[in-house]
Amino acid sequence: MRALQFSEYGPADVLHVAEVAEPHAGPGQIRIAVRASGVTPGDTYLRSGMFGERLPLPHVPGVDAAGVVDEVGEGVTGVNQGDEVFGLVDLGLLGGANAEFAVLAAWAPKPAALSWEQAGGAAANVETATRALDLLGVRDGTTLLIAGAAGGVGTVAIQLAVARGVKVVGTAGPATQHFVASLGATPVVYGEGLADRAGAVDAVLHCAGTVPDLISIAGSPDRVVTIADLSGDHGIRLTHTAGGPGADPQALHGLAIAAALAEQGAFTVPLAEVFPLTRGADAHRLSETGHAHGKIVLVH
Repeated sequence: MRALQFSEYGPADVLHVAEVAEPHAGPGQIRIAVRASGVTPGDTYLRSGMFGERLPLPHVPGVDAAGVVDEVGEGVTGVNQGDEVFGLVDLGLLGGANAEFAVLAAWAPKPAALSWEQAGGAAANVETATRALDLLGVRDGTTLLIAGAAGGVGTVAIQLAVARGVKVVGTAGPATQHFVASLGATPVVYGEGLADRAGAVDAVLHCAGTVPDLISIAGSPDRVVTIADLSGDHGIRLTHTAGGPGADPQALHGLAIAAALAEQGAFTVPLAEVFPLTRGADAHRLSETGHAHGKIVLVH
């Protein structure tokens, strides 16, 4: 099969499309013929070597995808060949989705309300946002500040939080205020004076931007969860599922919740840009700017 891969660590230029061996579904897994798959900041961190040279090379990036089931592993029920699904690979493998075929470890039926591109980029951000919201304990009546609300996780977190009855305040640049508002949040411009613009909040989800002001706005470091501050300098909780110390359980229940909301017209996946698989390097470059509004997706 054709797959995006890198054979050495480095800039986006190390990515190329190559012929590689097809994977096959093991127990508890399914394989899909991929129609679209996502690009996450984690993919770019791994490719660059930011986390060290921890992967067997060559490596196929990508952790979420949507497509048509063509293999069903032992012990799997409720899904059949030909079904349309979206989901996640085994996150412990740190990749494998940016290819013609991908093996999924968690999935949900693809909602008709989502295009292939939207579904292909949904699962990772849904899982991440659900995990962060659960850790913060947000529920009906909570006021949540999302810092970096226009990004891939932020746009999804707004919608999932609103569905819980949460009042969401989202930081974004001047040009994306309307975009953030269209998803159900009260938009505010980030930067100096944010505390006054945000008002009283119960919890903060940090997806982008500086951290210290967010702690003072929340009132305590334990009311802030970050997916973006890798420094560990501020005493706030970094949530991740990549294994090792501090890893959190995966919030896979979020996939079915998002699918149901999509069918009700209450959830979508804003797309920053869609690239063909052959332009995987361009997709990584866009991710690395930190200014993608929504999810970056590869089509196959």
